[in-house]
Amino acid sequence: MPQDLRSLIRTALPDREFVLNLLASRIPLRVPRMQTYRAFGVHFDDIATTTIMLGTEVWAPEKLSVGPHTVIGRRCMIDCRSSSVPGFGVIIGRNVNITSQVALVAGKHKIQSPTFETGSARIVIGDYVWISLRAIVLGGVTIGEGAVITAGAIVTRDVDPYTIAGGVPAKPIGERARGLEYDIEYRPNWR
Repeated sequence: MPQDLRSLIRTALPDREFVLNLLASRIPLRVPRMQTYRAFGVHFDDIATTTIMLGTEVWAPEKLSVGPHTVIGRRCMIDCRSSSVPGFGVIIGRNVNITSQVALVAGKHKIQSPTFETGSARIVIGDYVWISLRAIVLGGVTIGEGAVITAGAIVTRDVDPYTIAGGVPAKPIGERARGLEYDIEYRPNWR
């Protein structure tokens, strides 16, 4: 996509996130969908090996960084809005599997603020992490390399490398084997 068109998309659209989430998340072919996410500001280390599946919403796309061989499942919500954090609000490593309907939320409102002030903290997801169905990861969390987050977990604190964490709030419940060497190659055209 020409650079001048990218600049137009980033600056001229009145509510570009609405347009991104209305249009890009519904493009049935993977390649044009991924190119649209990139045109709206998502940083991909290798767009050819990465997939964001249908129905996924990305808020503040310019603050999302995704590593190679990563798959983000259907109908996820990635909220990178993090006004107080310079750089990326959500950083996803390589060979990460984020299953469908996962929420990554970097921003929040401060509960004790009399003005309902917002705050935020970066989310960092290490290489080879697997986040299962309908898990929620809140701002300020780092999930270490090779960790697994079980279905429905709510992650409010850091998860150590190769730890299996689950529950509400998520706590360590096991260990994952080390020495992971796979590349995720799942790139369906119509999902």
